[in-house]
Amino acid sequence: MEIKVLGTGCAGCKALYETTLQAVKELGIDAHVVKEEDIMKIMAYNVMRLPGLVVNEQVVSSGKRLSLQEVKNLLSK
Repeated sequence: MEIKVLGTGCAGCKALYETTLQAVKELGIDAHVVKEEDIMKIMAYNVMRLPGLVVNEQVVSSGKRLSLQEVKNLLSK
């Protein structure tokens, strides 16, 4: 599984990245988590609000800080 946290370095983006790492660890998922800060790459996903969460190249969330449980739910689908 490939997971990308889209964000330019704001507090919300950093928080989502840390929450995502924790969710992957707690779920025991074999995943590669990347924090994407390149604005051109972020724009390629058509995400208008940050932070964004991309799982296997599909945008699953944008514009909100997700709780640990919300991230776990998205990764378990």
